[in-house]
Amino acid sequence: MVSAIILIKADPERVAPLGRAIADVEGVDVAYSVAGDEDLVAVVRAADHEQLAELVTERIAPLKGVTRTRTLIAFRAYSSEDLANI
Repeated sequence: MVSAIILIKADPERVAPLGRAIADVEGVDVAYSVAGDEDLVAVVRAADHEQLAELVTERIAPLKGVTRTRTLIAFRAYSSEDLANI
């Protein structure tokens, strides 16, 4: 399983509809509108890198209003339970 965070820049008038559309994409766990340099952030999970590439390049990036994506691939997850065991 590959987890990733997708940073998305969007046309300002498309942020809300894009957030809803991205959240409906299979493989997207959650989509957030955010303040800062990016407009939306999606947390995704895919079976492998090929599926992740398809998710980003064929299902998210082509959506109307997306102007740029940046993908951060996660190496490890640190939950509060994991941190308590250190």
